[in-house]
Amino acid sequence: MPFSQTTRPTLQPDSPIRRSLLVSCTAAASLGLASLSSFAKEKDKPGDDTIVIGQSAPFSGPSAQLGTEFNLGARICFQAINEGGGIHGRKIELRAKDDAYDPQTTASNTAELLEQDHAVALFGYVGTSTTLAALPLAVAAQVPFFAPVTGAEALRQPLNRFVFNVRASYFDEAEYILDQLSVTGTKSIAVFHQNDAYGKAGLDAMTKAKAKRSLAIVATATVERHSTDVGAAAKALQAAHPDAIVLISSYTSSATLIKEMKKAGYSGQFVSVSFVGGKALADELGSSGAGVMISEVVPFPWGKASALQNEYARAMQKAGVPGMSFGSMEGFLAAKTLVEGLRRTGRDLTRTKLAAALETMSNWDAGGFTVSFTPDNHNGSRFVEMTMIGAGGRFVH
Repeated sequence: MPFSQTTRPTLQPDSPIRRSLLVSCTAAASLGLASLSSFAKEKDKPGDDTIVIGQSAPFSGPSAQLGTEFNLGARICFQAINEGGGIHGRKIELRAKDDAYDPQTTASNTAELLEQDHAVALFGYVGTSTTLAALPLAVAAQVPFFAPVTGAEALRQPLNRFVFNVRASYFDEAEYILDQLSVTGTKSIAVFHQNDAYGKAGLDAMTKAKAKRSLAIVATATVERHSTDVGAAAKALQAAHPDAIVLISSYTSSATLIKEMKKAGYSGQFVSVSFVGGKALADELGSSGAGVMISEVVPFPWGKASALQNEYARAMQKAGVPGMSFGSMEGFLAAKTLVEGLRRTGRDLTRTKLAAALETMSNWDAGGFTVSFTPDNHNGSRFVEMTMIGAGGRFVH
């Protein structure tokens, strides 16, 4: 079997996570950078038979569905590549570690993936706070930090040679969301956001985007990470009477807020950024989901208009996975893009050579979806489109 056991995380809520290397994000940076800097030079190459890709993501806790879906799509793509002979004679092994959406655990996992697993790339990290916790270690090790699942500007500006974003930014999403709301006659919005780096990045994007338009942000309200205590937020937003509420939070807290506000009589529009996880939000909302809008940064998983959509559907069917999702589509697309970078690197694969090869992927066609990396721009896509949860939790495109 070409995949490590760690690519099939056991979803046990609140399972203990090994934190033997580092005990905090600060410790991760201070204790890890020196050893990883020399490590980057000494253990930069993969083994003769295997290319190890490392991932730290939530596979337990309230954000587990985000990590699970992305990982699933990526594994299915890598499986297909391995069945076809791999990359220059090597099989891809995706080693994933559960961080439960906790930045300290993410830093610890990252050090292990670099120092013990000898990962040639870090891949598919989920969340803003978590990715920022891992980033100093990735930079010190000179390892590509590929396709983080966040739209935060801190991963985009200024240019970092080792960060490669496949998805659009939160500012791209904010621009698109406000354009769509303006078309429908919306005059005022409120923002509900998670009280962490992710939520603040999304709020900053909305504030910047609304400055170009005659839209007023009449209220903001927050919720803590991992919490569904939204009572005070619901009351504050209800009192402001916004035409629409933009959600920049997890699927659990967003669903709880929507249910509470609908029960209290709010009849305005709810719209979320993509990080919420469309399928996860729809599952949490059940019958309360109809009409909720979500901006998405990957092609519609159930569509048939592009070669990428059809390739994804065939791969999912072959793998025996009955349910498609935006998360697994993002994982599949990210894996497919990374595979192209590995092919371009050649047999003499190192971390720095992989980064250089990825920079040659200007306007690369993934099958009707363009990803573009150059030495001056590592933001691969600005694609955003709107979807809506319809009857029975089905998505309307």
